[in-house]
Amino acid sequence: MAKISQAAPGTRVTLPRALSKLGYCSRTQAEKLVAGGHVTVGGRRVTDLSAWVDIRTDRIAVDGKPVEAEARVYLMLNKPRGLVTTRDDPEGRDTVFSCLEHLDIPHVSPVGRLDKASEGLLLFTNDTVLAQRLLDPDSDIAKTYHVQVRGRPSEADLARMTAGIFDDGELLKARRVRVLREADKTCWLEFELREGKNREIRRMLEAIGSECLRLVRIAFGDLTLGDLEKGKTRFLNDAEIATLRHRNGFASPAGE
Repeated sequence: MAKISQAAPGTRVTLPRALSKLGYCSRTQAEKLVAGGHVTVGGRRVTDLSAWVDIRTDRIAVDGKPVEAEARVYLMLNKPRGLVTTRDDPEGRDTVFSCLEHLDIPHVSPVGRLDKASEGLLLFTNDTVLAQRLLDPDSDIAKTYHVQVRGRPSEADLARMTAGIFDDGELLKARRVRVLREADKTCWLEFELREGKNREIRRMLEAIGSECLRLVRIAFGDLTLGDLEKGKTRFLNDAEIATLRHRNGFASPAGE
């Protein structure tokens, strides 16, 4: 087994992380490849998951084929209801990646998640640095949802969700909630969240005794779903990518 320095300055990362950052596969898949003896660094087989490599200078190969940095990919999907946000599901359920099968692109991962029953805007990229920064609560990026509920929550209920609700040891809190439109037995609410706790909107609605009938994410920061059809994808344009990269003053160079 190759012995690689454990120091990690600059562009040095663990070998599974390197395969992920280079867009070859997911971190979990990379760990399996490394542990299975499929990966070499500088011609030497490495099976140590904690081994460090330099993604810009070390020659990494999988089954003898060199791994090189893939072109950066940024796209959005209008996620249909009923799909889980994962690449492989142990229960055999359909995943969001079924909507990407027609695309000739390198490995990409979703930026955050939408649960199986939720719909709407879901970002994908192989720019792992940018993805991490977008998901960091300190980035303060708004996520906007349109939510159909049974009945009409009172003004006190709306105020309670913006003030914050403790549930299972977590503080659930919407930045903003407003009524969009009402029908006889249902209404649509607009939620703006700054974090993305698991099932946050659904849990807040349950706490006020309301039932979520439909949940659609319509915006991620300045990106909007627009008229993208259900189950369809589109690549982000240069202006949209620049907006994501420079959000709150950070940049994600193509070489990262």
